Amino acid sequence: MKDRSEQSIREIVIVGGGTAGWMTAAALSHRLATTGTNIRLIESAEIGTVGVGEATLPQIRDFNRMLGIKEAELMGRTSATIKLGIEFRDWGKTGDHYIHPFGVHGEPIGPADFHHYWVKARAEGAAEEFGRYSLPIAAARRLKFNLPPGNPDSLLQSYSYAFQFDASLYAVFLAEYAEARGTRRIEGKVVSVKCDGDNGFIRSLTLESGEQITGDLFIDCSGFRGLLIEQELQTGFADWSDYLPCNRAFAVPCAISDPVGPFTRSTARSAGWQWRIPLQHRIGNGHVYCDRYIRDQDAVDMLMDNLEGEPIAEPKQLFFKTGKRKKLWNRNCIAIGLSGGFLEPLESTSIDLIQSGIMNLLAFFPEKQCAASDADEYNRLMDLEFDRVRDFLMLHYVLNQREEPFWRDMREMAWPDSLREKVEAFERRGLVPQYDQGLFQPASWLSVFIGQNLLPKTWDLRVDAMAADRRSAALQRIKAAIDDSAGRMSEHLAFIETYRAKFAGSNGDMQ
Repeated sequence: MKDRSEQSIREIVIVGGGTAGWMTAAALSHRLATTGTNIRLIESAEIGTVGVGEATLPQIRDFNRMLGIKEAELMGRTSATIKLGIEFRDWGKTGDHYIHPFGVHGEPIGPADFHHYWVKARAEGAAEEFGRYSLPIAAARRLKFNLPPGNPDSLLQSYSYAFQFDASLYAVFLAEYAEARGTRRIEGKVVSVKCDGDNGFIRSLTLESGEQITGDLFIDCSGFRGLLIEQELQTGFADWSDYLPCNRAFAVPCAISDPVGPFTRSTARSAGWQWRIPLQHRIGNGHVYCDRYIRDQDAVDMLMDNLEGEPIAEPKQLFFKTGKRKKLWNRNCIAIGLSGGFLEPLESTSIDLIQSGIMNLLAFFPEKQCAASDADEYNRLMDLEFDRVRDFLMLHYVLNQREEPFWRDMREMAWPDSLREKVEAFERRGLVPQYDQGLFQPASWLSVFIGQNLLPKTWDLRVDAMAADRRSAALQRIKAAIDDSAGRMSEHLAFIETYRAKFAGSNGDMQ
C-alpha cells in the first residue's frame, strides 16, 4: 500500500483570476494552510474579466465567515451596500412590482403554512398585498436596515441579508488574503497543455514565457473560454438557450441620483430586462437581452435612456450562452465560475454558483488519482444546483403576461418537466417546492408565484378550521408588527456610516 503522503494532492494550479479564481484560492489557502500544499494561480493582466457582477445572495456571508473575513472591513474595501432582496418591475404586467426578499412572509398562525391563510383571506377580500407581510420587504421599501437580532423566536429574525459590492474590488481583497496565506500568483498566458497519455489527466501547462507549471489538480477559472475543461479536455456543453435565450448584455455604471436602498432592481424591457445595483459610490446598470428580438444599438440606447444619473464610463458589451459543462469535474480538472456554466444574472446567482463549486470541492477534496466516485458525486450535486437555479430563473419568464413578441414566446416555450411540476403543484393546491439541496427555498418561489399573479385554486383544508375574524385579526397583527419594526430601523446609508465608524479599529464583525 502506498504511503498516504504519496497519494495526497501537493500541487494545485488555478488558471484564471477574477472573482472565481481568487475565491477559490482564498478558500483553498485557508483550508489547506497546514498541509504543505502548494497553490499557484496563473492570470494575465492583458486578459480582462467580465467583472460586472455586483449583487450577491446571503450565502456569501457564510463563505466570508468561513474565511474569518470581517464584514465591516469587507464593506469598506468593496464599497458595499446592504441587499435585502430584489425588486421586480413590470415582470407580470406592465405596472406590476414586487420584491423577492431574503426572508419569509408572515409567521405561523396555525397548522398550515402562512400563505394558505393569506390565499383564503384574499378570496374573502380581507388580505392586503402579499409583500405587506414581509419584514425585509417593508424595510427595503422604506430604505431601512438593521441587523437581525440573535433571538431566533423574534419576528426580527425572519430575514437575512447580502451585499451589493464591486466584484473586482472583492477579487483584489481575496487576492491579498490568499497571497498572505501562501498562494503564489504567476503572471502569464497559458499557450499549451500537456496531458498524460494513459489516463488523460493534465500534467503541466506551458506559459507564453516558456515556463512550465506542473500540478496534481487543476482548477479552471478561465471564464467562458473554458481553457482547460473545454478547449483541452473537450468535456462538452449543455446548451440551455432554448430555456433562457437572453444572450447579450450592455453594462455601464452611472452617478448616484435616486436614493440608495438596500435592494437590487430588475425592470422588464421589451426584449429582456435592466438591472440597477446601488453601491456606495456609483450605480451599476445593465441591459440583458436576446438579439433575436432587438438590435444591439437599440438595446444600448434603451439602457442609456433609462439611467438615473450621468454615465461614468462607456457601456461594455457582453456575449454569453446559457448552459453548463456536461461535467464540471473531468479527470483532474474542475471548472469553477463561468468556465463551468452561466445562467444569466437575473437572481444574482453567479457568485453563489462559484461558492457552491468551491464548497463541494472542499467536501470531496481528492487524492492524486481523483477517484471517479468523488467526481461523480461532485457533478451530481452541481448538476442539481444548476438545474434548480435554471428552473427558478425560467419561472420569472414563463409567468409573464406581457404582449411583446419576446415575452409571448417566453410563455409558450417548452418547459422542463421539473419546472412544470412545480408550477402545476402550486396552481392546483398551493404546494411550494422544498428540498434539502438547491439554492431557492419556498419563500423565494412564493415571491415569484404570487408576485407575478399566479394564485392557487384552493388552499390547505386546515385553514377552514380558523374563523374568518381570527384569521383577519392574525394578519392585521402581523402586518402591524412588521410596519412598527421596519419604521424603527435605521436609514440604510446611516446604518452603513454608523456601522463602519463603530467597528473601525475593532474586530469588524457584524455579528
